Amino acid sequence: MKKLRFLLSLTNDDNDYQIEQTSAAQHAASKLGVDLEIVYARNDGIVQSQQLLSNIQSTTAPRPDAIMFEPAGSTAHPQVARAAAAAGIGVVLLNRDGDYIAELRRQFHVPTFTITSNHEEIGRIQGQQLGTLLPRGGNVLYIQGPGENSAAKQRYTGLLGTKSDGVQLRVLKAHWTEASAYKAVSSWLRLPTSRQARIEAVCAQDDSMAMGARKAFEECRDLQEQLQKMPFLGCDGLPKTGQEWVRSKLLAATIFIPPNADQAIEMMVKSIATGTLPPERTFTAAKSYPTLEVLAQQSSARARAASR
Repeated sequence: MKKLRFLLSLTNDDNDYQIEQTSAAQHAASKLGVDLEIVYARNDGIVQSQQLLSNIQSTTAPRPDAIMFEPAGSTAHPQVARAAAAAGIGVVLLNRDGDYIAELRRQFHVPTFTITSNHEEIGRIQGQQLGTLLPRGGNVLYIQGPGENSAAKQRYTGLLGTKSDGVQLRVLKAHWTEASAYKAVSSWLRLPTSRQARIEAVCAQDDSMAMGARKAFEECRDLQEQLQKMPFLGCDGLPKTGQEWVRSKLLAATIFIPPNADQAIEMMVKSIATGTLPPERTFTAAKSYPTLEVLAQQSSARARAASR
């Protein structure tokens, strides 16, 4: 079999999950002998669409055997995926559902499939974490991803389904990066109403945004006492970032979401080699870090210590 060439498009190169996606993909490509090109969309769906189409429609450079992309904007790029499949190029949609996948699988004889996290389940886990940390409820500053992003919407929906009625959310939006969350929270903290809210926890849809929020709180001198008692929660839970921040007590909890770009490469190589079509959708499993049981034990221990 000829040496395969894959193109991977990720949303950005300064988010810890996207960085881990890069590393996992490079490792899988090296192990399987795949020529892998990685491009970054700078959180811009239009840029991403142009990057992908320029490779699909190239008349000078060799076209990829497959494209894999995690959508950077509100669209899952159905026109791009259709152009790729029509050109005989495999398509993998990462961390997003796409209604067009089933149609492309019926119409074109190329591997087309989705690998995604169950984002509503991630939100449900985060709601359970909040319930464990705030058994009596309280005001929570919630840092959500971009409003047009389906993963951000689904995580929010999941959280609303499991958080207690006593947990009240103050929602801010950011762009999956530490810098964007720092800017959003810093601006909010300058408002007089922010002090009236009496925030008891900060919950972010990824670890980098949780750390950006924490940095903003750390810079407010009059909130230092409050900061010592305030749990910060994130998502992604990668070993060198989110899990390490939990161990060092910068975060109270996170949710481990395994990278899936490596799995996408492995499944695509197998599909091309065997001529068999992978499942239309594959879910990766997310889990609380630490477990909800351990989190409950830690929360109880802190409550006992505070009451002495």
